[in-house]
Amino acid sequence: MHRSVDGRIRQQRLLDTTADRSESMSQTGSARDSAPARTEIPGPATASLKYRSESACTARKLVRRKLREWELDDLADDAQLIVTELVSNACKTGCLTFMLVKIRRITPQTVRISVRDGSRTVPVLLQAGSDDECHRGLALIHLLTAGCWGTALDTCGKTVHADLRAR
Repeated sequence: MHRSVDGRIRQQRLLDTTADRSESMSQTGSARDSAPARTEIPGPATASLKYRSESACTARKLVRRKLREWELDDLADDAQLIVTELVSNACKTGCLTFMLVKIRRITPQTVRISVRDGSRTVPVLLQAGSDDECHRGLALIHLLTAGCWGTALDTCGKTVHADLRAR
C-alpha cells in the first residue's frame, strides 16, 4: 500500500510539473518555437515468409517499398541483391516453418537488412573458384556493405544481417 500511495504522489508531481510547463509555454509560445522540429523516421518493416525461393521476390518488394518511404531509393538495387542472397541462404537450411525478413534504419544513412531462420549453422564467407557456380553470395554482401555484416545466434536459430550505407 505504501508503494501505491508513493506512486500516486510521484504521478501527481509529474502532472503538476507538466501543467506548469504547459502554462509557461502558453505564455511564451509553443514548444515548437523553442525547440527544433524533429523529423519522424518511419519504423522498420518485417515479413514472415515461407522457406521457398519465391519468398525472395516478396522480400525484394518489402525492401524496395521501405527504401522509397525513407527516400533512400539509391540503395534499392544493392539492398534487393542483399536480401535476395540472405533469403536464398535461409531457404537452403532445410527449415520448414517461417523465416523473418526485416529492414530497419539504424542511422539516417544506414539500413540493416536481416533474415532470421531456424538453423544455427553460421554462414561462412568462401572464395569461389573461377568455375564455381555458387559461393559468391556472401562475397557480394561483404563487398556491398564494406564488410558490415554478421550473424547472431540464438536458442532456435540465427539472424544474418547486412548494413548498407548511402553514399
